[in-house]
Amino acid sequence: MPNHGILFQFNLKPLLLARLLNAPFGDPALFVEVLWERRALLFDLGDFPGIRPAKLLKVSHAFVSHTHIDHFIGFDALLRLMLNREKVLKIYGPPGFLTNIRGKLSGYTWNLTAEYPFSIQAAEAHPDRILTRTFHCHERFAPGEVEEKVFRGVLEEDPQMQIMATHLDHLIPCLAFAVKERFHINVHKDYLDRMGLPVGTWLKELKMAIWRGEGDDFCLQVPQKDRDAMFTTELPLSALKDAITITPGQKIVYVSDCRFSEGNVGKIIKLAEGADLFFCEAAFLEKDRKRAEERAHLTARQAGELARKARVKKLNIFHFSPKYEKSADLLYREAEEAFQG
Repeated sequence: MPNHGILFQFNLKPLLLARLLNAPFGDPALFVEVLWERRALLFDLGDFPGIRPAKLLKVSHAFVSHTHIDHFIGFDALLRLMLNREKVLKIYGPPGFLTNIRGKLSGYTWNLTAEYPFSIQAAEAHPDRILTRTFHCHERFAPGEVEEKVFRGVLEEDPQMQIMATHLDHLIPCLAFAVKERFHINVHKDYLDRMGLPVGTWLKELKMAIWRGEGDDFCLQVPQKDRDAMFTTELPLSALKDAITITPGQKIVYVSDCRFSEGNVGKIIKLAEGADLFFCEAAFLEKDRKRAEERAHLTARQAGELARKARVKKLNIFHFSPKYEKSADLLYREAEEAFQG
């Protein structure tokens, strides 16, 4: 658990901290950490040699846009790291993804893993349904039965956030993703001080109660200080209302590898509408638009136009073609000019 001082800093910061694991010419991989929890989300599994294992072990869910090698080669590294952990990795991908996962797992020999508790819950998202299979390490990753449920745009949902997806065209099906914090809870330290309440791990329990929608009479065990003495008291949520402010939650959107077609544009704008952070591929300059169309990628100008039309707050472009290694500034400039209009 974090110490008290660091925990209070969390009350002044967003819940979600997002960063690309590689430079814009490297493989795609977006790491979204849920601050003050041992939990993180990973969008795309390109090669990510620079991240510490302790960070990767926080990953509870991975979301793969498509299985071109530069978006999926990191699966093996993640598997190897988690293999002897008591953990379930949930991983989503586009149609055909269950076959990809089964193929990856069947490429290795598992005769020495009978006692390993790790398992993978893999799911492929179709436009109207999600197919899920579980692979247990102690069963040598033999595929479980396929389970099916209806898909209406939401892949995962818990009291804190939603993870949504939409299908794009990259000459193959490709998923774009959005993670949306339901609402953000801010805690006011000055009010806690007046009540004689210290910051601490109980604030996480307070926030979880609010995210769950508990009523005013729901009680929390709260530490209090009286001079040099500490004791625990029980307080209802109604007594703590003035200590918190509810503000809109964060929205982070990830779009990688797609054509600039009418269908894709409409879906991206809808998914990214009002996002705080918009991570969007920008493989080519507009002057090379024909090449972008042949490769089913976006130009930097197109990425900027999408960001402007979706009214996002911040655009972060990535996945540059190697041909611009000496002129990356042109890609940033073109995207920013289109974003600003």
